[in-house]
Parts: sequence; structure tokens; C-alpha cells
Amino acid sequence: MLTFIAVVLALASLVAAIGYDGYLFMLGSAASRRAGGEPVAQYVRSRWPVAGATTVGSLLALLMASAGDFPAVLAILLSVGAGAAAARGLQAAQRQLRSGGQG
Repeated sequence: MLTFIAVVLALASLVAAIGYDGYLFMLGSAASRRAGGEPVAQYVRSRWPVAGATTVGSLLALLMASAGDFPAVLAILLSVGAGAAAARGLQAAQRQLRSGGQG
């Protein structure tokens, strides 16, 4: 049962991380094609390390989820942390875009 919970949480975390990656990719792509989009493109480039870390953490949690009880507990903790970081990052990027802030 613990393994099942760990896998479900890891998959949810991975979905959140990939959503964050996709949003940054689309935002960066649109900013690079638009005149005057350099501040947004620069913001997106500064957020890629966080997005990459959340994706790697989610994938690692998914790998650890089926390795036994103790790794499953660690996978749950890692999934929750990576998923929360991805969700916060996505919300911050959306807030930044809506506010029109440059930095």
C-alpha cells in the first residue's frame, strides 16, 4: 500500500513539474519571438534551474517509489517537496506575467 501511495504521489509531482517546464518553454518561446520580450525571456532563463530540479526530483521519486518501504517513504517526501516547488514556481511565473513585472 505504501508503494502505491508513493507511485501516485510521484506521478502527480511529475505532472506538476512537467507542467511548470511546459509553461516556461511556451513563455520563453513567445518572448523570444516578440519585440521587447527580452526581460521575460531573461526571467524564464533564470527559472530553468528550479524547473529542472523539480523534474529531476520527481523522476528520482518515481524510481525510488518501488524499491521498498523505506525508499517509498523517502519518495513520498521527495514527491511532495518537488511537486510543491513546481506548483509554487508555476504560480510565481504566472503572477509575474500578470503583473507585468520585469524582475
